[in-house]
Amino acid sequence: MTFRSLVAAVALCVFAFAGAQQKAPAPSSDWQKEFNLQSRTLLNKGRNEYFVLEPGFRLELQGGDTKLHITVLDETRKVDGVETRVVEEREWKNGELYEVSRNYFAIDEQTKDVFYFGEEVSFYEKGKVTKNDGSWLAGEKGNKAGLAMPGSPKPRMRYFQEQAPGVAMDRAEIVSLTETCKTPAGTFQRCLKVRETSALNRESEYKYYAPGIGLVRDEDMRLVKYGFTTN
Repeated sequence: MTFRSLVAAVALCVFAFAGAQQKAPAPSSDWQKEFNLQSRTLLNKGRNEYFVLEPGFRLELQGGDTKLHITVLDETRKVDGVETRVVEEREWKNGELYEVSRNYFAIDEQTKDVFYFGEEVSFYEKGKVTKNDGSWLAGEKGNKAGLAMPGSPKPRMRYFQEQAPGVAMDRAEIVSLTETCKTPAGTFQRCLKVRETSALNRESEYKYYAPGIGLVRDEDMRLVKYGFTTN
């Protein structure tokens, strides 16, 4: 092998190694897992800048053939020793009910961090429940609560939202706090952009949250209506 060929081969190996390093998922140790919940005062009602946890508040998003309603219910449930607030998500595809999930949240009285204690999921087909994949509760089978939305988000923060090994291990990385989002419900400034991934696969998606409102864009779905409702 000539010297020039040797240099080219070494360069090719370095390039390939760098590419592999770039594509490899970040180790779990890079993501915050511990939140010291035992020392916090957790409430089942409240809000921070990007998450409203108050009964009657609803977000309605739509995109293509999909419609999503997220409603904070006037209902609580004790999960892992914490009285959590129930938030219901209803999703329709092509006009038919596709998924209903009951999600459990609590908010720190001082920091306004919102924590996620699990969900009970039902998938529907022709009006009947077909499976309950993705269901988990903190305090069961080694599951732990995750951070749904920090009270003081900063770019490059990385944390686990769900900690149910083998079932749900969603993570969030804050990308930006200065996004502008145009939706049918209005144009929102200073939006929080989050990249969500999972420790269980290589899928990723982006979500956007507007101050005082919450989720305004989830991939192709955008906010069409928001506010308090009695329905």
